[in-house]
Amino acid sequence: MLDTSKAYSGFAVDDSAKASEFYGGTLGLDVAVLDRGQQLLQLNLGRGQPILIYTKPDFTPATYTILNFPVEDVEATVDELTAKGVEFERYEGFDQDAKGIAPGGEGRGPTIAWFRDPAGNILAIHEDL
Repeated sequence: MLDTSKAYSGFAVDDSAKASEFYGGTLGLDVAVLDRGQQLLQLNLGRGQPILIYTKPDFTPATYTILNFPVEDVEATVDELTAKGVEFERYEGFDQDAKGIAPGGEGRGPTIAWFRDPAGNILAIHEDL
């Protein structure tokens, strides 16, 4: 039944203009504006299904990672995003370096760093799994 559906993910923000600038300008992603009675944004990411971004009047930022970006070089990507004004999060219980990178390894998962979009949603970059 749903196993052949082209399912996609979506998440909310409080300001679609700020989201469009951040995802398109700062992160350099392909952002399309959809007009479906309300302004919707669509992230077109590589080989996957698009991701829908919608505004929500009573928006509250997600308290968990909503979007993960596997990258070849976490440190180089952190440096590039930091130069564009992105600030990386620090979480208690993670042995993060001065740049906010938590090293991967046995029992710790991949090397990873977290940051937030303008709405406060949590995003991550991590080494390829």
